[in-house]
Amino acid sequence: MNRKIIFDTVRQMLGRGLRQSEVETLDLAIDQAFEQDVDRGQSPAPGAGEENYPQDSAPCAPSCRISPAGIQLIQRFESCARLRPDGLYEAYPDPGTGGAPWTIGWGSTGPGIHQGTVWSQEQCDRRFEADLVRYAAEVSAAIGSAPTTQHQFDALVSFHYNTGAIRRATLTRLHIAGQFDRAAAEFARWRYAGGQVLKGLVRRRREEARLYGMQ
Repeated sequence: MNRKIIFDTVRQMLGRGLRQSEVETLDLAIDQAFEQDVDRGQSPAPGAGEENYPQDSAPCAPSCRISPAGIQLIQRFESCARLRPDGLYEAYPDPGTGGAPWTIGWGSTGPGIHQGTVWSQEQCDRRFEADLVRYAAEVSAAIGSAPTTQHQFDALVSFHYNTGAIRRATLTRLHIAGQFDRAAAEFARWRYAGGQVLKGLVRRRREEARLYGMQ
């Protein structure tokens, strides 16, 4: 089941982006409907219950891709912000610096994104999908063949999506060495932006560490 089609349809009906609480409510309703079909003995279509998210190339992650849980974690902290009355999203400054790097949509930064940049919901979603492919591939390359659970892979992609530091972070070296407890403790160190501790980063690192440590 491709949930993105459902979410896009609801967005079009509402004429705006979805709030995180609305995304979670829709997710729950879809899950409940799927479970009821299974309970009634109906055979779900091939791929039902799975999102058609971009695939990465990590041979060490069980499904070789970031899972819905990982994507939801990223979207929870990279929610589309600065929605204008005309339905477009505008770029906003980095909370640590008050300026560059400017961010838009699902936490997208880089060339072409600056003060005054505006995107549609479709542009935000397309860039998010492309960013997931890129960051998942970079995490895969950084950890190589190190044994990695799906939860660990998801947490590492979320961390890298936010920091871009997967290649230089101590937690990556600890993960490769199989020192998972120490690696999990490293997430909390990455809570600074512009030299200041940000509450949002503290919460994100806590959630990433929790996901990383799940069995």
